[in-house]
Amino acid sequence: MQPFSEAYEGRGAFASASRPPMTTRYVPFARSMSTYSGARLRTDVVAGVTVAALALPASMAYAQLAGVPVSAGLYALLLPVLAYAVLGSAPRVVVGPEGTVALLVATAVAPLAASGSAEYTALAAMLAIMVGLVFLVARLARLGWIADYFSQAVLVGYITGVAIVLVLGQLGKLVGISSDEEGAIRETLDIVRHLGDANGVTVIVGALSLALLIVAGRISKRIPGALLLVALGIAVSWALDLAARGVSVTGPVPSGLPSLEVPDLSRADLGPLVVAALAVFVVAFSDSILTARSFAARHHEVVDANQELLAFGVAQISAGVTQGIPVGTSGSRTAVNDDMRATSQVSGLAAAATIAAILMFLTAPIQHLPSAVLGAVIVYAGAKLIDPAQWRALARSSRVEVVIAAITVLCVVTIGVLQAIIVAVVLSVADILRRAARPADAVLGWSAEEDRYVNVVDDPDAGITPGVVVYRIQDRLFFANAHFFKRRLWAAVDGAPKPVRHVVLDGSFISAIDASAEAALREVLDGLRERNIELHVARAALELRQDLDSVGLVEAIGADHFHGTVTAAVEACRHSADTPP
Repeated sequence: MQPFSEAYEGRGAFASASRPPMTTRYVPFARSMSTYSGARLRTDVVAGVTVAALALPASMAYAQLAGVPVSAGLYALLLPVLAYAVLGSAPRVVVGPEGTVALLVATAVAPLAASGSAEYTALAAMLAIMVGLVFLVARLARLGWIADYFSQAVLVGYITGVAIVLVLGQLGKLVGISSDEEGAIRETLDIVRHLGDANGVTVIVGALSLALLIVAGRISKRIPGALLLVALGIAVSWALDLAARGVSVTGPVPSGLPSLEVPDLSRADLGPLVVAALAVFVVAFSDSILTARSFAARHHEVVDANQELLAFGVAQISAGVTQGIPVGTSGSRTAVNDDMRATSQVSGLAAAATIAAILMFLTAPIQHLPSAVLGAVIVYAGAKLIDPAQWRALARSSRVEVVIAAITVLCVVTIGVLQAIIVAVVLSVADILRRAARPADAVLGWSAEEDRYVNVVDDPDAGITPGVVVYRIQDRLFFANAHFFKRRLWAAVDGAPKPVRHVVLDGSFISAIDASAEAALREVLDGLRERNIELHVARAALELRQDLDSVGLVEAIGADHFHGTVTAAVEACRHSADTPP
């Protein structure tokens, strides 16, 4: 057998012995271009143009949802898309205005300024810059790991709740009724009470728009149903002068590209946006990581969470300085991009170029677009956010997770999307602690068939050594599970055939201990000694052994009571004079 240091030639046990150049480390686009071929260009450009066709109506709809002019939504499809294309680590992910983020923007900015006003638009742009700064601070602190701690149950519940709020929030646009009530439920009830005041033409436009989207979606997801609907809506609105019939329309949209400027706001205006910036960061980052990893897994690729923080930080700031709104990851457009066989972020560059051309030459017709059409786009997109398959997966996993998701939905709908973020974070932490507080554990016995110690519940024929209890807890020991550890270990001792003279603790899963775990181990050690039972520890990793030694537990247990394997520990117990034959 060859020594490790010799075989690895002084390198570490894990890969990445040398760091790549900075250009490829921080600019993944440069790395992808090093192997790019002309054969991929046509595929990527076609995919990008298709994505732009889907993004155009969606961005205008989400801009209205956020309370800003539709131009702000279109601006958010330019520099932010370019920034992510260059810096993002996921080659197929599509960024831009999204329903969840737009709803958070509206919730945060609406109390501060009148919707659609210049001040409101400036506040939304400043919010994007602040969100970008949060992303960059998180990148500097290397907080990419926090993406692994968002509970799936909470995320499913939050997205479902947001989808419900999105759909309810568009009811007024679909029937031509406005409401001054606050909150999704109250606003919906108020609109229902005044359905007699609905504009008939608006109802027809909204119903036909939804029908067209549903039919197009069922035929093929490659059909840009939303784009066709927008084009048709503009044509019909202009031909029939729907505005004169009481149908609300988008209004004039400025042509040309946005200028680069930081919103002119006072410090007093920034304070109320801090919490909202943190909320948008949590939602946008968690959603982007889940989407990016999902599509990367299909192509056996790896997403760098810290690089995503950098990419989204620059993208959000780019949105803010171009009078746009905060952006997120579009799961639906990413799916289309992937389905069109896009191979790199060249598709993102093509999408941004397409939107730029529209802004320069084709904005005049947009003023005739009925608001009911954009409302239908949001309703259709919002409904697709509710994924029954995810709820079924939660139900298969655990009923508790379904309850957690349902509570999250209820909080989003009743107390608001911004406030529900706090509840979602608390529920995520609670879910983590719930799992950690009751880790898997087992009493072990020897399996001659498998030639190792196994869970006696899984193999009732596994052999046990009289007088010896072998117990394993499959997690690190800390405050959340210290009481569980004590209770279960005593239950294992009390349930074993008498007399018990030795307890072997299999430490293979225990990576570390904290003060609560130390106290629990001392309590167990003292209790075992009162019963004339010795404690042995098997398979303790070096880090665990060092932790135990630093607090004096190695000395208290006895250095000779630590063993490299469970078999060695049991053999030592068998040869003890106290062990019954």
